Amino acid sequence: MTTPSSRIPRAPIVLRRAALGALPPNVAAPGYDPASLRAGIVHVGVGNFHRAHQAVYLDELFARGRGRAYGIIGAGVREGDRAMRAALAQQDWLTTVVEQDGEEARPRVTASMVGFVDPADVRALVGTMAEPATRIVSLTVTEGGYCVDAATGRFDGAHPDIVADAAAYAALARDPGAAPAAPSARDAHAPRTGFAPIVAALARRRAEGRGPFTVMSCDNLPGNGDATRAAMVGLAARIDDALAHWIEEHASFPNAMVDRITPATTDEQRTALRARFGIDDARPVFCEAFRQWVLEDRFCAGRPPLEDVGVTFVDDVHPYERMKIRILNGGHAAIAYVSALLDIVFVHEAMADPRIGRFLSRLLTEEVIPVVPPVPGVDLLDYKASVERRFANRAVRDTIRRLCLDGSNRQPKFIVPTIRARLERGQSVAGLALVSAAWCRYCAGTTDSGAVIEPNDDAWPRLAAAARASALDPRAWLSMHDIYGTVGEHPAFIAAFGAALRTLAREGTARALAAYAG
Repeated sequence: MTTPSSRIPRAPIVLRRAALGALPPNVAAPGYDPASLRAGIVHVGVGNFHRAHQAVYLDELFARGRGRAYGIIGAGVREGDRAMRAALAQQDWLTTVVEQDGEEARPRVTASMVGFVDPADVRALVGTMAEPATRIVSLTVTEGGYCVDAATGRFDGAHPDIVADAAAYAALARDPGAAPAAPSARDAHAPRTGFAPIVAALARRRAEGRGPFTVMSCDNLPGNGDATRAAMVGLAARIDDALAHWIEEHASFPNAMVDRITPATTDEQRTALRARFGIDDARPVFCEAFRQWVLEDRFCAGRPPLEDVGVTFVDDVHPYERMKIRILNGGHAAIAYVSALLDIVFVHEAMADPRIGRFLSRLLTEEVIPVVPPVPGVDLLDYKASVERRFANRAVRDTIRRLCLDGSNRQPKFIVPTIRARLERGQSVAGLALVSAAWCRYCAGTTDSGAVIEPNDDAWPRLAAAARASALDPRAWLSMHDIYGTVGEHPAFIAAFGAALRTLAREGTARALAAYAG
């Protein structure tokens, strides 16, 4: 007996350009021929967020027949970038992006990337950025990648990575056409930051009498464009003062607010993509349906017409950025550690827990929003409500551990500025102190149930030692000046932090939440 062909299981389609015409009907294909694109953007740090955000906006723009001279070339200087390049090369640089909202999942294949420079070939990376066709070099290198001193909010020119890159690239002062030879991963001349090859490329363009490109940060940190300018100019100044002056005078560094919740992809999700949608993609991205991009319109070498696909161009992005960083990113940081101490795994589970929900709502309403400056055309309470709905989206399956990652870089940007603003006004910081105290307890290494917390920060040994010492003296934690600055010396914050830490230690997280939010 022959099985009807309609009932024969269809083998998943291995993602390739040649297979785009055979995509299942429930998977959206690019609305253009990828071969029609020309490279115009080099992006450093090709992770999930970039492929779910900037790459999606450009994919939609290309489908409208606009901006096709701004195809993306991927780049990176870290070991993980090599693995990403290898995976994407096997599928012709295509990515499946699955937008999730409730029970609905909408997959689409994007084709806005046209290549990826070998991270081991520094000469090729510098040369690609220096090409006349490159108009924009964009970045997602994490909040901690900008060498900002948390205590001062300024670029740290003495950061070991900057000092090392300046030494390795000192040849630029003598020969702008030179760059360190293709290094191995262990080579001392391999760049430690994404800024070194960018400075090298700008030096080459200057030497050849051509103008600079725009350097556009897409990371979540206050004044990301300003931070990028400071890092670029600061690194260049350690190499050649004239080069630093030229970069500061002629290059553009627009500030931006970027937003889309994009967790790390799991093996379970890759399997589900094959089973449910018939797509075999080694590096798919699963994200929420919501996305936002607010961008200052400062581009020295031209830009794609991104306003056609929903990007908001403004003269000053700082009001939008403070809103997002303090409410959304600050909200994530607020629920992260209390949830982890209660052994909660997923963000949507935390939001379904009344203890967490009440805590977040009261903290945002009473302590955070009052120190967020007005944003044109935005009701901050409506924005808060939308953030809470997004956190509760169970389809995204964002993890608490991801929110807890890299607190030493995130807390100074997402929580400490709000504490500082309230202290300057003489206002209560009880809820924010509980956030910091929960982070401290988390770094001590066990949850309330006694479960072991695995290291989750590059600075974990230091954090763990400070957390243990804080059991005797809370100031042992607050004395981390690079994280808290003068906030850690303020009597009101010391008192509130100490009280929260004692409650967590003696009565547990649930009682601490109840004491604050009822």
